[in-house]
Amino acid sequence: MDTQALALALPLIGWASHTALLTHRLATARRDPLTGLRTRAGWTALAERIIRRHRDAVVLLLDLDDFKNLNDTHGHAAGDFALVVTAERLAAWCGRNGIAGRLGGDEFVAIARQAPDLYLESLHRALNQPVAYAGRRLPVSVSVGSCHVKDLPVRSLSDALATADSAMYAAKGTSGRRGPRTLNR
Repeated sequence: MDTQALALALPLIGWASHTALLTHRLATARRDPLTGLRTRAGWTALAERIIRRHRDAVVLLLDLDDFKNLNDTHGHAAGDFALVVTAERLAAWCGRNGIAGRLGGDEFVAIARQAPDLYLESLHRALNQPVAYAGRRLPVSVSVGSCHVKDLPVRSLSDALATADSAMYAAKGTSGRRGPRTLNR
C-alpha cells in the first residue's frame, strides 16, 4: 500500500473505530450487563410510549425479598444467579406484551400493554419459585407492586411508578423506603 493511500485510509479507519466504540457504549448503557434487561434509561422511553398508546397498560415494580441475606448466606455469585433467573422469568412473562428492566441492585421494573389479574398471578407464581444453584435450592421471594394506568387521574409514568412503589412496599408489609408501617387502632 502506498503512503498516499494509507494517509487517506487512516482517518476513515479512525472514524469507523470511534463510531463502533460509541455504538457499543450506547448499547451497553441501555442494557444491564448482568441480566441483559434494559436499564432505567432504556426502559423509560419505551414505557412512556406504551403508556401513551395503551390505556390498559400495567406498570410493575419488583424487589427481591431478603436479598442481602441470600448474598450473605450463599455468596454473591448465588445472589447474581438469583438476579439473572428473576430477570429471565420477568422477561418471559412480559414476552411480546411488555418490557422488563432492571433499575439496579435487586429492583426490577416492567410494563405490560395489558395484564388481567390472572396474568399477574402467574407472574407471582413464576417469580416466587426457588432457584437451583450449585446443587442447592435457593429461596427466592419477590414483592410486586402494580399500577393499572387507566386508574390514574393523569396517565404518566412517574405517577404509575409511584403507585406501584407504594403497592410493592405494602406487599412487603412496610410503609416505604423509610421503614416499617405501623397500624393505628
